[in-house]
This record gives sequence, C-alpha cells and structure tokens, in this order.
Amino acid sequence: MLYKKLYKSMVGDLLIVFDEEALLGLYLERHKEFEESLRDSEIVEIDEATLHESKKEDYNILKLTEVWLDKYFSGEDPGFIPPIKVRGSEFRKDVWDILHKIGYGETRTYNEVGEALLASGKYERVSNQAVGGAVGHNPISLIIPCHRVIGSDGTLRGYAGGIEVKRKLLELEGKRIK
Repeated sequence: MLYKKLYKSMVGDLLIVFDEEALLGLYLERHKEFEESLRDSEIVEIDEATLHESKKEDYNILKLTEVWLDKYFSGEDPGFIPPIKVRGSEFRKDVWDILHKIGYGETRTYNEVGEALLASGKYERVSNQAVGGAVGHNPISLIIPCHRVIGSDGTLRGYAGGIEVKRKLLELEGKRIK
C-alpha cells in the first residue's frame, strides 16, 4: 500500500510518499509530481490523528523521514538516510546515485556530475542537458540532494522548487552562492 503525508517546512509544504519498506517520493510544493500525488486516490493520506492512534512500528518509514527532515531544517546534517526506493531509467538512477554522495554543505556542477558518470565507464559521452534532465526528475528531493548541483560558473540553475528555495537550502547548509 502507498501512503502520503504533508510536512510543513521553512520552504513550503513537502509531500512524503512511502510504502511499508521505503520512502518513494519527497516532493516540494512546486514539483509537478506534488499535485499529481495529492490527487492520486490509490495513495492513503496519513494525518496526525492516524499517527497518534497507530502502533510504534506503524509508519516507521514516515517517522524516519520526518526525523531526517526535522534535523535537516534545524540546520544540521541528519547523519543517516531513511530507506529509499527510486524508479527511473538506469541513467537517471546513476545520476541520482552520484547526487546521493554529495555531502552536506557541498556542491557539484552539472559538468562534474557528467564527469563522474564518464569515470564509471558505463557511458562514452554525457551531455550537461541529460544530466540536468535527470537531476530535475529526482523523486526524493533534499535526501537525494539535487539542490547541491550548480552551474559551472558557480551560479544557481533550475530547481523544481524554484531558485529561491534552492538558495535557502544551500544557505541552511552554510553555503554562500553567487
């Protein structure tokens, strides 16, 4: 069964989508998928009353995700990753794996992500546009830190949550951006 819950944050509502085993989506309010997931009648919405009445082990993935988000938005590196499961092409999964390895408070350029893909030996060539497309389709924002990917000149480039949200997230992590 799939579940969803809204999380209120300093950058707006986040939609957490999960099942019994893993976090499947963490969408910022401006993500196209945010509205689509809210309308999906096959996803059970979890509210505070349901959580209050549930057993400790119920909705464990949700609880881990909320602990991660609470720590993150308090300005600290959460130090762990809740179980996640992503769906996408092999290329996108490879990009998301590279993003997943960008440390708290660090950034990489789209070009550096492309170079890491080439260094893996799986690809003969990679365009920054292809990397950007994969970054933009990241289903688990913040935890797979697509906000940490910037332009080669150090400026902010597109972000599903908007450039100002990207700036706020990087500043929260102690990063100054042009």
